[in-house]
Amino acid sequence: MKLTLLVGAVAAIPIAIAAPVLAENPAHVQQLLETNLCQGCDLSGANLSQAHLIGADLRDANLQGANLVEANLEGADLSHADLTGANLTRAFLTNALLQNATLDWANLTEATLYFVDVTGASLLNAELTGADIVGTPISVGGD
Repeated sequence: MKLTLLVGAVAAIPIAIAAPVLAENPAHVQQLLETNLCQGCDLSGANLSQAHLIGADLRDANLQGANLVEANLEGADLSHADLTGANLTRAFLTNALLQNATLDWANLTEATLYFVDVTGASLLNAELTGADIVGTPISVGGD
């Protein structure tokens, strides 16, 4: 019995080490929701679903794996932000700034992207199914 537990515990160590840890800083989440200012904040894995973040300053923020489903990011500044793997399903991004932001593997299904500045942004394998894209230089397809 003890040998079985030991073998199971040892086998789980590589899995625990390999799994990415996404844990937002709760103080940063509170700061964002109260002030709309969170430059350089750690919001990785944060649940910001349906949040009203109109005009928010999220420059250089870590939003890896964040839940931004139906969030209103109209006019938000997400320049240099890391949104790798973030869920932006049905998010509203009109006039948002995403200059040099990383949106690799982000889910933008049915998101509204009107006049978004994506200069220098990375959208590798981003999901754009059903997204409403107007005045935003995003091309779908490859070589």
